[in-house]
Amino acid sequence: MKSVFASIPSPAIHDFTVGVFTIRFYALFIILGIILAILVSAYRLKGKGGTTGAAVDIAIWTVPFGIVGGRLFHVLTHLNDYIGAGKNPVSMLYVWEGGLAIYGALIFGALGAFIGARFTGIKFFAYADALVPALLLAQGIGRWGNYFNSELFGTPTTLPWGLQIDSVNPAWPAGLPADTLMQPTFLYESLWDLIGVAILLLIEKKFRLQWGKLTAVYITYYSLGRALIEPIRLDPANIILGLRTNEWSAILGIVLGLALLYVLNQRHIGEETTIYLPGREPVASDDDELAMATIASDEHEYSTDEVDSKSE
Repeated sequence: MKSVFASIPSPAIHDFTVGVFTIRFYALFIILGIILAILVSAYRLKGKGGTTGAAVDIAIWTVPFGIVGGRLFHVLTHLNDYIGAGKNPVSMLYVWEGGLAIYGALIFGALGAFIGARFTGIKFFAYADALVPALLLAQGIGRWGNYFNSELFGTPTTLPWGLQIDSVNPAWPAGLPADTLMQPTFLYESLWDLIGVAILLLIEKKFRLQWGKLTAVYITYYSLGRALIEPIRLDPANIILGLRTNEWSAILGIVLGLALLYVLNQRHIGEETTIYLPGREPVASDDDELAMATIASDEHEYSTDEVDSKSE
């Protein structure tokens, strides 16, 4: 192979054992991304007037729905990998081996978030706006799981950051020399996602995006990156009218994101004053009311003293 200093080396290990358990790096990166997404979204939701507990309650619905949806979408678009001569249909359930489709996870995760938000009394789009920067962070971290699985690489390249891949890889093009370097598409998408976190936060602050508008920007931004990266990926995929399934998903995502942004801009012009559904605002406790009364009393006394001082 070419010098390691002129390429990205293929990972030496894909998992490790703890007692009788085999821990895959893919699973670790997915779990790390989920944990960070929950923590960051909880912090952001609290900053919008919610509670940390509410974000966790919604995540309890969002995460399982997202995993099921991501796996289901992957399996449906890669049926030849699981059904047929010599295939093991039970492996459809082996999530830890890789194979979570982002768009399936987004669709089902959104359904789970909608249910969870209804239970907690929070507006779905208010929660989504709090979540999407954290979600991009999780996606950027999760892509490194693909690196340790030696999957989702792209076309041959002579670029110095080309990725070394073992030529026995199932996605390796037939007849290609074994020392050929491949496009590290996992890295491209990871960088796109992590840069996107900063972009979303800057846009949110500059334009005071509320009412789900940040969510619309997220859908558009992520889908644009996916539309640019997907065509150079070499992993097997269903082809529809000359385009990979996820290329069509990305195109639809861009259209949906822009349409949603337009509709929300037309429907919501003013400031969103509460993230709660009508009639679902939390009731202040006696301690909260006492604290507010004390603050009001202190402010009144300060005001009175100031008037007396001026009159003297």
